[in-house]
Amino acid sequence: MEPAARQPCTKYVTPLRIAILCVTAAFIYAVGAMPSTASPTSGRTVPCGESIDITKFPYVGSNRPQYRYRLVLGAVSVPPAYLAQVVPTGETPWGWWRKAGLVVRAGGPVVSISVPPGWRARAGIAWGYGNSGVFDTLRIGGCPGPGGRGLAFSGGFYLRSPSACLPLVFRVGRRGETVRFGIGRRCRV
Repeated sequence: MEPAARQPCTKYVTPLRIAILCVTAAFIYAVGAMPSTASPTSGRTVPCGESIDITKFPYVGSNRPQYRYRLVLGAVSVPPAYLAQVVPTGETPWGWWRKAGLVVRAGGPVVSISVPPGWRARAGIAWGYGNSGVFDTLRIGGCPGPGGRGLAFSGGFYLRSPSACLPLVFRVGRRGETVRFGIGRRCRV
């Protein structure tokens, strides 16, 4: 009689591999499903095609002072200093949202808008029609168009709390200006 051929331990190896794969997949899913504590995504250049309208520039909004847009660096009209009506998103980590459009001068330079580093865990921005996420820096502009006109972009502010006195840094070339927004509360500007 011939000796029995040695069988590898495959009856144990395959279930062990499957168990390891299941545990690994569960871990990856759990980590991915957790709310992010990181900053918003770093930066994005908003294409000119994401503009939702062309309007007079500088755009002033309402004639009522509390709703008047502000001109920054001669290149962008930004929302008023006080923005009420913050709404819950039901999402983590960005649980609060305030819609507010902005208008960039047609034919003008590229405008960079940044959340200061110390604020990036608390606030993010999103402008453009692409619904591309929450960012800490956006670049908009360099869009062709007739003089005296501006391109309007939808978007706004994301917060982790229901209100903030948020500074944003606007840059055009080497010039910069910090503009403050009272989102859900009145702040010194």
